[in-house]
Amino acid sequence: MKEEIYKLTGRNIRRARLALDWTQQELADKIGKSLNFTGKIEIGFSKPSLDTLIDIAVALNVPLKNLFDFKQKN
Repeated sequence: MKEEIYKLTGRNIRRARLALDWTQQELADKIGKSLNFTGKIEIGFSKPSLDTLIDIAVALNVPLKNLFDFKQKN
C-alpha cells in the first residue's frame, strides 16, 4: 500500500509539472534537488521527506493536498 501511495504522489507531481510545461530539470533546480532524485520521486522510487514535498508544492504553485489527491484522472 505504501509503495502505491508514493507512485500516485509521483504521478500527481509529474502531472502538475507538465501542466507548467516544465522539464524535470527545471523542477529539480527550483527545489534544489538533483534531476536523478526528482525523476525517482515521479516514478515512486524515492521517498521524499515532507519538507521536500512542501518545496515541490510551493514550486509548482499547488496546494500540498493536491499531491495526495489520488482520485484525479490520468
